[in-house]
Amino acid sequence: MGARVGLFGGMMGNASRTDPRAAAQEFGRLLAQGEEIHAAYQLIRDSFLFTDRRLILVDKQGVTGRKVEYHSIPYRAITHFSVETAGTFDLDAELKIWLSGTAEPIAKQFGKGVDVYEVQALLSTFVR
Repeated sequence: MGARVGLFGGMMGNASRTDPRAAAQEFGRLLAQGEEIHAAYQLIRDSFLFTDRRLILVDKQGVTGRKVEYHSIPYRAITHFSVETAGTFDLDAELKIWLSGTAEPIAKQFGKGVDVYEVQALLSTFVR
């Protein structure tokens, strides 16, 4: 049942946590020498990775997903962020990240099984 919940959450736009080692194998070509992935989250096709140096958003585009945009955000570009926990009737948590020079935040939805406090701690550690 857990796989079905994860799949359903992905279809609804909610991210679920994935193994950072598996993400490092899949996205290793994006990483600088010595850069480590501390946490990884995945939607159906898209991913986002928290490394020790930056946040990487992986956006697979089109029907086939062969065209991929890799968006690298140095933590120093993040001006502030917010984490909203899931409620009783609201089954997802939300992360919003504001970047310097932009008015609208990047928003990501997390399934109820994701520890948004962990995401908060990661950002608090790396955003200076």
